[in-house]
Amino acid sequence: MKHNPVATANAVGVTTAIVFVLCRVLVGLFPDFSFTIAQSWFHGIQLTKLESWNLTFSGFILGLVSSTITAWIIGYIFAKIYNSFVKR
Repeated sequence: MKHNPVATANAVGVTTAIVFVLCRVLVGLFPDFSFTIAQSWFHGIQLTKLESWNLTFSGFILGLVSSTITAWIIGYIFAKIYNSFVKR
């Protein structure tokens, strides 16, 4: 089964956008819990030195757009590489 690179990239991009928005909402609603989770994902880096979250609208838009574009590119590359393995 081959992947359509554009369809795969679109699916990965939209999925990333949904997760990004959900994450932003959860950080806004549960900042302490979110901080604890983030701390656990960074393998011991002391995030407590950062003091607080910086949740601006412009930062949200920049993060949403950049993460969605990056995910789209990754999805496209994934589909191309996957298809090259299916041909073998």
